[in-house]
Amino acid sequence: MSESEPQITLYRLQACPYCERVVRVLNELDLSYRSRFIEPMHSERNVVKRVSGKRSVPAIVDENTGVTMSESANIVEYLETTYGDGGAA
Repeated sequence: MSESEPQITLYRLQACPYCERVVRVLNELDLSYRSRFIEPMHSERNVVKRVSGKRSVPAIVDENTGVTMSESANIVEYLETTYGDGGAA
């Protein structure tokens, strides 16, 4: 597994407070990630719907664990549990 290629992809919108909350946690945990900015128009968010089954953002795909999820509170909890002090990392 290459260290240079981020294993986490974050699907997000510009100026989205829920997305920024996830970004803050990713940065606090010092996790590298790739940002994919998606269409602001809800009906055109087919990219994120293909990966997560929903059109809501933020959504993440974590190739380390095979987890795909949306909803900022769930993502934050997942990241802290998986990569924070409570996890094995």
